[in-house]
Amino acid sequence: MDIYERKSKWKLYLGIVGVAIILVTMLYSMFLSRRLAEFERSKVELFAEALESVTRSDLNKQDDQNVEVLILRKISDIPVILEDEEGNLVGENFGRDVTQSFLESEKQKFLDSGKKPIESIGYSRYIYYRNSRLYTYITLFPIIQFLMLGAFMLLGYIGFSNSRKAEQNRVWAGMAKETAHQLGTPISAIIGWIEHLKMDDQLTPDQSDIINELTNDVSRLELIADRFSKIGSLPILVQSNLVDDINKSVSYMKKRASKRVEFEISASEDPIYANINHHLFEWVVENLMRNSLDAMEGQGKIIANIYRLENSIYIDLSDTGKGIPPNKQKTVFQPGYSTKKRGWGLGLSLAKRIIENYHQGKIFVKSSKINEGTTFTIQLPATT
Repeated sequence: MDIYERKSKWKLYLGIVGVAIILVTMLYSMFLSRRLAEFERSKVELFAEALESVTRSDLNKQDDQNVEVLILRKISDIPVILEDEEGNLVGENFGRDVTQSFLESEKQKFLDSGKKPIESIGYSRYIYYRNSRLYTYITLFPIIQFLMLGAFMLLGYIGFSNSRKAEQNRVWAGMAKETAHQLGTPISAIIGWIEHLKMDDQLTPDQSDIINELTNDVSRLELIADRFSKIGSLPILVQSNLVDDINKSVSYMKKRASKRVEFEISASEDPIYANINHHLFEWVVENLMRNSLDAMEGQGKIIANIYRLENSIYIDLSDTGKGIPPNKQKTVFQPGYSTKKRGWGLGLSLAKRIIENYHQGKIFVKSSKINEGTTFTIQLPATT
């Protein structure tokens, strides 16, 4: 299990905990709102009973009005509508002058909600009511909490991701520069020994060829060290014909690949230009080809297709290797991903950084099928 599988499981666990918290909150809010609704209905029922008592009492008209005002004050947080025998509506506790059309609308809302009006005798035939603002606040609380929690988690995720990426960039850049520094001393020593061997007048032709190949390999090591030293620094881009660059990389890899691996380049005869840093761009292409060679296990075909569409240059690097599982195609560019037992899984991650951060392009898995092969695509801005 790689680190990204473990990370995905942690995301799943955190997501489950978050959903559980929201569900518990919603259930508790629903419980509170249901109890509050029952309590408010009981208050309105008491209001109806009080009005009936007033109607049956021997109080004079002035006393009746005083008692009614006192009762309404006790339920001042609950707007009510009184309907008499003739169907006339009177609104109370709405906090403003209301029209008959408004009361009719509120009455219809009450009936549409499935509630039953409270029957009364005397002042009114039916009493309709609207729940208090407190009830509304409680019912809306889970939604508000969900939105706030979602916004907090989103901001936290963005902040954590940016912080982690910045830290990873610093680690990669520091590691690359340190690697370049550490390579410098043995490379210089090897160059010295090669020059010492060249001074031998009794070298055979085979030995001279070996020394020349050693010289080429040391030059390659110097190039690799130079590439690593540029990680984390702003590279210089120059306009270049990508067809020539791809041909150069293919020639280099072809000499170091199995004879059973076939290389093919598909491109127009006209130059295709883009602004690149030669050392870094060649490293990306060679890294992709090296991965293809590993996936094909010494036998197969690598095809480089270079073409232009509108204002972009595309380089499709295809192989006939093992392919990448669908659930891994989005994580292959993340640091730590590797199908090998050895290695840190930084190759494709650095390739993505070089193409996207330094060349303002894109690199992605265009297609991949198990046991059929994979196609990686590099997209770069075209130049005239």
